[in-house]
Parts: sequence; C-alpha cells; structure tokens
Amino acid sequence: MRQGMIALSGAALILAGAACGRASEAPTEAPKGPPPLPAPETLSSRPQAAPGEKLYLEKCAMCHGPGGMGTGLLARRTEQPLLEKRTDLTADYVVQAARMGIGNMPAIPRGEVSDADLQLIAQHLAKGAKP
Repeated sequence: MRQGMIALSGAALILAGAACGRASEAPTEAPKGPPPLPAPETLSSRPQAAPGEKLYLEKCAMCHGPGGMGTGLLARRTEQPLLEKRTDLTADYVVQAARMGIGNMPAIPRGEVSDADLQLIAQHLAKGAKP
C-alpha cells in the first residue's frame, strides 16, 4: 500500500511539473488593441509644400490630417474624411465652412486666419475637385 502511495505521489509530481512546463510554452502574442495613430502631417513632413498647402498644414492639419479629431468626426458623415483627398470641395465651400463653422468645427475668425490666407487654403483643398 505504501509503495502505491509513493508511486501515486511521484506521478502527481511529474504531472504537475509537466503542466507548469506547458504554461511557460504558451504562445507570446502581442497584446491586442487599437492600431497606432498615423504620423501627423506637418511642415517638416512636406518641405516642398506650396503656400496654400503650408497654411493648411499650419492651421488645419492638426484636426483634418491623419489621426485628427476632425477626420474621425467626418468619417461618420463622408466616405473620404481627409480634406486633402476629397474631390467634392470648392473654394467657396471651404471658406464658408471655415468662417461659419460646421458640425463640431467652430467658426474660424479673421484674427486666426486672414481672408487672403483662407483663400489660399481653400484653393489648395479645392484643387482635387471634380468639375
């Protein structure tokens, strides 16, 4: 009887050791979560930018560039949330939306962006418009 108990105890220890070994063999997958944010668009990321593009990067891209809050909000309402990739924007629409505000976007006063600068930004964004 005593030999049976010793054998049973030994078998239990072997199984316990094997189970512990298997636990350390578990696959090491990267933790799941949201993908990393895209790199922001800045003046330094586009050194050859034209004047309207430079103003867009300086005044608008923090919200309307990749990963910006405005892009996330526009994605709920349009198929193309990145303003620079849209083909339905006219210069007049951009100026009107900027000055009056639209949705969650506040109105942009002349003290922040002059009429001349806003016109350059609007022309930059309207360049991809389909006729």
